[in-house]
Amino acid sequence: MSSQPQLVIIGAGPAGMAAASVVNELNINAVVLDDQPTSGGQIYRAIGSSSETLRGLLGTSYTKGKALLPIDNASSSVKWVHGASVWQVDQDGTVYYTCGEGSTSVKANHVIVATGAQERPMPFPGWTLPGVMTAGAVQIALKSSGLVPDGKVVLAGSGPLLYLLAIQLLKAGGELSALVDTTPRSNGVRSITSLLGMLQAGELLRDGIGLLFEMRKRKIKRYRYATDLEAMGDSQLAGLRFNSQGRKHELDCSILAIHNGVVPNVQISRQLGLMHDWHAVQRCWHPQRHDITQTELPWLQIAGDGGGIYGAEASKLQGELAAYSVATILQADNISAISTKKERTLKALLPLQSARPFIDKLYAPSAEFLIPSDDTIVCRCEEVTAGDIRQFVEMGCAGPNQTKAFGRPGMGPCQGRYCGLTVSEIIAKERSVSMQEVGYYRIRPPIKPIMLAELAALPEDN
Repeated sequence: MSSQPQLVIIGAGPAGMAAASVVNELNINAVVLDDQPTSGGQIYRAIGSSSETLRGLLGTSYTKGKALLPIDNASSSVKWVHGASVWQVDQDGTVYYTCGEGSTSVKANHVIVATGAQERPMPFPGWTLPGVMTAGAVQIALKSSGLVPDGKVVLAGSGPLLYLLAIQLLKAGGELSALVDTTPRSNGVRSITSLLGMLQAGELLRDGIGLLFEMRKRKIKRYRYATDLEAMGDSQLAGLRFNSQGRKHELDCSILAIHNGVVPNVQISRQLGLMHDWHAVQRCWHPQRHDITQTELPWLQIAGDGGGIYGAEASKLQGELAAYSVATILQADNISAISTKKERTLKALLPLQSARPFIDKLYAPSAEFLIPSDDTIVCRCEEVTAGDIRQFVEMGCAGPNQTKAFGRPGMGPCQGRYCGLTVSEIIAKERSVSMQEVGYYRIRPPIKPIMLAELAALPEDN
């Protein structure tokens, strides 16, 4: 490929890999930047190096990713750069990233952001104890190295991932004590109005029913409609206390894996100053897009869960759509054939999108974790509690950016990724205003921590 790419793709998960596959087929010069050592993202992590045995344990939803792996040959028009941590994107499309011991940049006429989703923060008393981790972290160990946690494991929270992880852990030889489901009872009633859309996505529905059947087959203990979660222990997790259907419970465990759904990773879109809309059901921000993936910047597409949560298969199709959109500009003489392929992809995407309202309503997060109690830590980096945020509001703080001056939430190493939504939810509740009015942290580069030596290593022409 030429030294000057026509397209930069940020992220090598389902959307990024699918976009790269399309542009390679169309012989468009592109570079893919991903911060992991291999392609796959979170959902298909380490798919290229996983053993057949491990793929069997993780199931068909994981194995699908193998078909998206890049073709490594000299004729490929796509260059893959792994271990590349993107920390800034300029308004002219210049992308800055760190790889190895130094930083550099790459500029193209088009950029596709495919950075996916991150797990929603799930603050409750004791969630910062050693031994409490996200379900995603447990999956990383399982997918990357085939490792399962030692000792008794309890899964707690809401969403299909918990059920999938429960089956995966047991197949891998883990010890699962129970699954504590915090999905509110009222969600089932609200979701019925969107059931028709779910019925159109037959494979998703079959997968969900299959997980429930497998849970019953393996006789996994499940507590439903759980509330008042509290991780017990002094300096180390000892167990989980909660209420379920009118009864109090205490479970001993050495590992508590929590999950409360996923939200778009909006760090790049926020850093670029794009407009974002508040999704009242998913309880998260979506960057504004039209034609599925196109943003207000003509050179920028956002594909996959970074633009709104739709799942792995829909993310793959969005990645293809983004690539076809770029191709219609770069290869105008081939626009008829490209448009035909784009329409075919769009047709496949529609039933997956129609299923999303049912899933969103059924697994809408509980208010208990959106607006936690006063003594619960919200900002883990700076140890700021929910009560602190409420005091800031009483003192006149109107939004999340002002809280940084009052008590430093959002100024730690994670740069607000795990406290931003909670801080805004608390402020909106205390002020009795909408989330759209409260807003979100103002994200400035670098969007990931970098060392001064890495900045100094930038070539002078950058």
